[in-house]
Amino acid sequence: MDGLKIIISQMYGKECSECTDEELYAALLVFTKQLLHERGCNDGKKKLYYISAEFLIGKLLSNNLIDLGIYDETARYLKENGKELSRIEEAEHEPSLGNGGLGRLAACFLDSIATLGLPGEGIGLNYHLGLFRQRFENDMQSEQPDPWITEMSWLEKTDISYNVDFNGFSIRSDLYDIYVAGYGGRSIRLRLFDAAPVDESIVTGGIGFDKKDLIHNMTLFLYPDDSDENGRKLRIYQQYFMVSSAAQLILNEAESRGCSLHDLPDYAVIQINDTHPSMIIPELIRLLTEKGIEFEEACGIVSRTCAYTNHTILAEALEKWNISYLEEAVPQLVPVIRKLDARIKAKYPSEAISIIDSNDVVHMAHMDIHYGFSVNGVASLHTEILKNSELKPFYDIYPEKFNNKTNGITFRRWLLHCNRPLASLFTSMIGDGYKKDAAELEKLLEFRSDEQFKKKLIEIKSDAKKVCRDFIMANTGVEVDENSIFDIQIKRLHEYKRQQMNALYIIYKYLEIKSGKRPETPITFIFGAKAAPAYVMAKDIIHLILLLQKIINNDKDVSPYMRVVMIENYNVSAAEKLIPACDISEQISLASKEASGTGNMKLMLNGAVTLGTMDGANVEIAKLVGDSNIYIFGKSSGEVIERYARGDYNPGALYNENELIRKCVDFITGEQLMSIGNKDALIRIHNELTKKDWFMTLLDFEEYVKTKNKMIEDYADRKSWSEKMLVNMAKAGYFSSDRTIEEYNKDIWHLEKSK
Repeated sequence: MDGLKIIISQMYGKECSECTDEELYAALLVFTKQLLHERGCNDGKKKLYYISAEFLIGKLLSNNLIDLGIYDETARYLKENGKELSRIEEAEHEPSLGNGGLGRLAACFLDSIATLGLPGEGIGLNYHLGLFRQRFENDMQSEQPDPWITEMSWLEKTDISYNVDFNGFSIRSDLYDIYVAGYGGRSIRLRLFDAAPVDESIVTGGIGFDKKDLIHNMTLFLYPDDSDENGRKLRIYQQYFMVSSAAQLILNEAESRGCSLHDLPDYAVIQINDTHPSMIIPELIRLLTEKGIEFEEACGIVSRTCAYTNHTILAEALEKWNISYLEEAVPQLVPVIRKLDARIKAKYPSEAISIIDSNDVVHMAHMDIHYGFSVNGVASLHTEILKNSELKPFYDIYPEKFNNKTNGITFRRWLLHCNRPLASLFTSMIGDGYKKDAAELEKLLEFRSDEQFKKKLIEIKSDAKKVCRDFIMANTGVEVDENSIFDIQIKRLHEYKRQQMNALYIIYKYLEIKSGKRPETPITFIFGAKAAPAYVMAKDIIHLILLLQKIINNDKDVSPYMRVVMIENYNVSAAEKLIPACDISEQISLASKEASGTGNMKLMLNGAVTLGTMDGANVEIAKLVGDSNIYIFGKSSGEVIERYARGDYNPGALYNENELIRKCVDFITGEQLMSIGNKDALIRIHNELTKKDWFMTLLDFEEYVKTKNKMIEDYADRKSWSEKMLVNMAKAGYFSSDRTIEEYNKDIWHLEKSK
């Protein structure tokens, strides 16, 4: 700790014990950055560029200290001086660079790329105000800016900048770096481009701003509201700003390593993370032709350089832009896209696979598939649905391009950092090999009959629930019972994820308790989610949950047996408190609609038991842990796909014929809720469920109730439950992002590890 002592002395001229927590955070930031620079970055002739609209990296101090191997030493030194590292961490602002699973996955991948010694970089945008900071006002979501950039941040400004040309104006793009530590090794960099003239002061009234003021708004917000034409155009400007900056950086770096550009695939591989960065393909082709390379050759070069990850089965999430918007924003790109489309139509006249359809709409995913060399899904079921249904016309043409890469999580963040007592127990039982090879967690199965070990698992879970209890009180003001079952659903608020199904169960349970049927063990239902500002139904569901929270927690007959909590401004820091405390992991999306999920992996790693449909990575979890260690309900993906194809789903009939469904749904527009809530919002939810129910909540609801009741009943047998916990933890090793990245490298990237 001599280096830290020197820095504290240089910065403040006093001893560690005399410093404030904020001063110590600043000193630790400088100290950690120095160590990261000294270790250097992974390098190699060929480099990966992982380009993504989101990188939800979370707070970095403790994670970096763990990866540098000095966390315990640092914590001990601070404690000797009367300081607590966990308290000092509170001074750190969480970077507002992502929203949900897509961004968190990208962050995990950076950790694993660094840890495995692969030469690579993440490329994205430096959003000043993030997605938004969620506030609950009048039991409804409101959105506020989420500023995070201060003098004491992990951002480091470089001397690299580019001009990005739009129709009639240019914006200077400045490059900032955040170093991402590899566990026990070198680092890589997250490279974030920022618009030099961006101006936070143009934001007024929550997250409102002039969407036409492109010079000043380019890197203000992640996913600016696209519910109007100006918002949709801004998305295009923003995405082009990212990919043009990235393309210039990639070509410059490749040339500096000796690339002639004719051999670009030998020096660079670009992973397009979802469709937001898709314009990297025509932009690279445009830049290569400007450098004298013929168009046909440029197409071939880029097609051997770019790979595409598909993250969705929802058609609305595959971006499509009217070509008139592109002509207005980036006219220099449109001739390239038209040529790319013409080349495809000359071979394959079917409009189903064209890049530009008959309505002059550009399909970004189609461009990625035609002009990339790899297309991967993110869970085995997801990939099969892409091949056999959603992207079947493309699979029929390019079967060799399609492959599966089941998502993973970094165990450094989601075990070593967020659940240190559990990690210490694992180390004492099986050694520390699992920290680099998560498959070694399987060794825990040797202790299935060790009652003391399983008792210790329950004690650690109980302690985590106490920490979570205190966090909930600080975040929401709601007092919860740490001895209750913690039933947790944390993920982006979207109808297909079916938070509304969980809300209906809460209504069912509330009515049961009111009728005298009290559960043996109290239950705490915990939600965390943000809804897109323009997504009315998602915001309505948040309103419903907050109303249930108010009614149930204030009902003296019910609150001793159940509580409802919705975490405000759910983010990585909140997840780090909730995930170790979870008993029941809610993964209840409509089968065939969730591409993968990664929350399910984090929760099982920390000893939660999954309640879910056979959707996304739940399929692989079920296969690994076995039927007795997971609770599955609902129609299969095949049945759901058939129902959509037949168009015969009738939620109104279920509502009319099933008393349980009718009673729970009608509670939404009953006197209790209508007297305290927004009547229009509640009526919208009722109408959605009974007249449309696109994600078939009512179809699966009765089976969900039965399965969840059985799960709650089984929880009472603590000995049996502790074995379920153990099996889930032991089998979580497959879901390490290290395994995922090894597969990406073996099958797609072909990078040489740094020596």
